[in-house]
Amino acid sequence: MSVRVRLKRVGSKKNPIWRVVVTDQRSPRDGRFIESVGHYNPQTNPSTIVLDKPRLEHWLSRGAVPTNTVKKLMRAAPAEAPAAVAEAEPPVAVEEPAAEAAPAEPAAEAAPADAAPSEESAG
Repeated sequence: MSVRVRLKRVGSKKNPIWRVVVTDQRSPRDGRFIESVGHYNPQTNPSTIVLDKPRLEHWLSRGAVPTNTVKKLMRAAPAEAPAAVAEAEPPVAVEEPAAEAAPAEPAAEAAPADAAPSEESAG
């Protein structure tokens, strides 16, 4: 079985949008594939190229052969994720929730202490 990295068309009529897929070379262009590793939209300005670099490198290291078009896309793909994709994912911060929880406890302890003298002075 010879594995290829090639394009699969998923757009509608006169609206070409392509997925970069890993597939058996005997499969038809738009047929069955092993894994989708990215997508390419030539209609945007500039063209949108999104590749899952770790998975692509995984398949290339195992002998998958990219087509000439996919080789060009690999060279043209940005080194980092596009800004739109980076903004869509919420940032993950482990330290922030712990920092928020720590100030909440002293404030809770301070409130009863403040409430106790006011009750005593009222009584």
